[in-house]
Amino acid sequence: MRDAIVIGAGIGGLCAAIQLAAAGWDVEVVEAADDPGGKAGTTAVDGARFDTGPSLLTLPEFFDAVLAPAGTRLRDEVALRAPSPMFRYRFPDGTRVDLYHRPEDSEASVRAALGARAAREFRAFLKYTRDIWEAAAPSFVVGPAPDMKRLAGMELSALAAVARIDPLRSMRGAIRARVKDPYLRQIFERFATYNGSDMRAAPATLNCIAWVELGLGGYGIEGGIGALVEALVRVATRLGVTWRWGSPVERVLVEGGRAVGVIIGGSALRSRARRRSDRIAHEVLFPRDYTAEFSDIFDRERPPMSPTVYVCAQEVSHGLRGWSADEPLFLMANAPAEPASGRSAQAIWDALRETVMSRLRGAGLIAPGDAVVWERSPAQLAARFAGSRGAIYGAASNSRFAAFQRPGNRVTRLPGLYLASGSAHPGGGLPLCALSGRMAATCALEDAGLRGRISA
Repeated sequence: MRDAIVIGAGIGGLCAAIQLAAAGWDVEVVEAADDPGGKAGTTAVDGARFDTGPSLLTLPEFFDAVLAPAGTRLRDEVALRAPSPMFRYRFPDGTRVDLYHRPEDSEASVRAALGARAAREFRAFLKYTRDIWEAAAPSFVVGPAPDMKRLAGMELSALAAVARIDPLRSMRGAIRARVKDPYLRQIFERFATYNGSDMRAAPATLNCIAWVELGLGGYGIEGGIGALVEALVRVATRLGVTWRWGSPVERVLVEGGRAVGVIIGGSALRSRARRRSDRIAHEVLFPRDYTAEFSDIFDRERPPMSPTVYVCAQEVSHGLRGWSADEPLFLMANAPAEPASGRSAQAIWDALRETVMSRLRGAGLIAPGDAVVWERSPAQLAARFAGSRGAIYGAASNSRFAAFQRPGNRVTRLPGLYLASGSAHPGGGLPLCALSGRMAATCALEDAGLRGRISA
């Protein structure tokens, strides 16, 4: 008999397991793959190991909250890095804007690159995004999953705070109303892609993502994001969590209307590039027509003809040493989810790969002989993570009601079953997945006096 079975060893599952085990529960994690991490995975090519998923950590305090009941904290388990500059944004006309770990350094860089007016707009917009975050986080992030009934029952002071989250405008509408500099507009509009959304339709509330990264800071992890996964597994194992690898769950066992156990059955690119001494941790190459990229993805449901290209230099960002003369670069381009009717033709992914590589060669970031050594398309991601359709972050937040449509952590129709993932409350990304795991575990602990033990 087990007190709890955790299905999946992604970030959410690992954090839920830690919370439950720290409370004294007997926990087993059942994972379909042969190793932990889920979408925060790793792989190795010719002896060099690198991450295959997330490349930036924000809100490390969310992991501290998960680890505190286990008697530790994130910085006791991994070493955080703050590369300087953090991001370099490249525009087709040759303009470059570097952004840093501290907002005052970023503002100075914006002033040097774009002028005093742009710097003032940058500072004012960050204040606006900070106000959104501070108003939204208690009700829509760190609190229980929001619902219209709870919103209607809020006191006037709480409703006034909710009004500050700017839910009725789109991200782009709010950005263009407040920011006139075209380069800054594109930089801020890009944050819609951090949860797979369309800046033309996503609520302006999501502008708070800019504050999370540019105001609160983004980090690398010594040894890569894989080192974070290893740390969570290590802490869970110390607490007595047991593991069952290579064990896909066929279905949840239900008895008497409760979940009582499980039945177990038996788009990113990775480039090998010549090492350079002037690498920036993260770079973004914008296309000439940024709006067209969103039109291609969300209106035409096809990979963009001219995509934004994201580059993470993992040696600079995470201290992940590559090969003797080459370094591993993580490359990513935005793309739509797989069509519900079936897989997209391989030719479209081949064309997208060649476009990405051509853009990088043109920018001088890779040499002609540099090659892709590992890649994953949305079709391959969909095959690995059932039900995802190849989407990294779950359903896009392209309506003002998106926060109310995301599944909660407690499955009310099936007692004993709880949800923790980037597709459940409070959403996608490393810190929110950690918080999702913590919330699911908290729900289970709250319900512990109302139900029996979950059997293995």
